[in-house]
Amino acid sequence: MTSLPPCYGIIPARYQSHRFPGKPLADILGKPMFYWVYERACRCSLLKKVWLATDDERIYAAAEKLGVPVVMTDPNHPSGSDRIMEAVEHLGLCEDSVIVNIQGDEPALDENMPRLLVEPFADPAIQVTTLARIINAVEAENPDRVKVVRGQDGRALYFSRSKIPHIRDEEHSDIHYLLHIGLYAYRLSALKTFTSLPPSPLEQIEKLEQLRLLEAGISIHVVLTDYDGFGVDRPEDLDLITVRLKR
Repeated sequence: MTSLPPCYGIIPARYQSHRFPGKPLADILGKPMFYWVYERACRCSLLKKVWLATDDERIYAAAEKLGVPVVMTDPNHPSGSDRIMEAVEHLGLCEDSVIVNIQGDEPALDENMPRLLVEPFADPAIQVTTLARIINAVEAENPDRVKVVRGQDGRALYFSRSKIPHIRDEEHSDIHYLLHIGLYAYRLSALKTFTSLPPSPLEQIEKLEQLRLLEAGISIHVVLTDYDGFGVDRPEDLDLITVRLKR
């Protein structure tokens, strides 16, 4: 084990969303959604700095007004990871950096989440990390809830919208399922490799970009957590998240 490399957080904030256009600017208790995420990410002492990476002048202006460090990026990126890579290039971060991809629609982000993602990078062999939590068999049936199976060393073996592992024999009916939580941290070298690769066959079948890494032979280390995240997908989710943030 070695000491941690420098770790940074980047929040991709795209204006256009099929289900919720302008989502990063949605008002929650008097503050835009992106600001809630930024504030909570900044509470993680292991992150040296956090930036917003956007494609829209309105989000950029709102971030500047609130004192949030922000980078303007191309609106045509196919994924948040590509947007983050462009932001990293603009910022000129050092080659040994670890970059945390912080979801911009998680205003109730637990400050421990970035910590769980970056602590494994004290091991030089770790290239990418993500999170998962235990769920029941009923929840695992939902194809919108991405499942992951991992090896004894914590490496992801596969991610799927299907219910994995499939239980064939009754004696294994007590097995638990792991729900993938879509936060990632990358060594900069792994992020560069990821964004340089074309979409892979399994990625296109499952519509899960992390499979591009596995198919390219890049390991993803899965950290278990009991955190129950709440992402805002639609305008009607705002009432629920407002109640949660008032607690």
